[in-house]
Amino acid sequence: QVHLQESGGGLVHPGGSLTLSCVASGRTFSNYNMGWFRQAPGKEREFVAAITGSGLSTDYNDSVKGRFTISRDNAKDTVYLQMNSLKPEDTGVYFCNNVRWVTWDATDDFGPWGQGTQVTVSS
Repeated sequence: QVHLQESGGGLVHPGGSLTLSCVASGRTFSNYNMGWFRQAPGKEREFVAAITGSGLSTDYNDSVKGRFTISRDNAKDTVYLQMNSLKPEDTGVYFCNNVRWVTWDATDDFGPWGQGTQVTVSS
């Protein structure tokens, strides 16, 4: 089982920026593809971004492409999500998890989801 800890969320005005962090402990982190997901109230969780274990390849939901950047530091067991030009529709709880290659859907290899971190974009 892997402990997932998301942080960095907060309240920001439209057009602002936030950087989220996810620390994954308990596995050889560099062997695992990682992704970010988000869930707004009353909606299902959706894919946001993914990165391969090496960090050499990334993919994004079209709704965030050009605004968000996913990266990782395997020495710190950490994956990041830099979010720029934030919009109200970006509001939600953001989660990280292990993802399958290419399809970018979450696996159950890491056990339960973390608590997530709340991002609120509002004027």
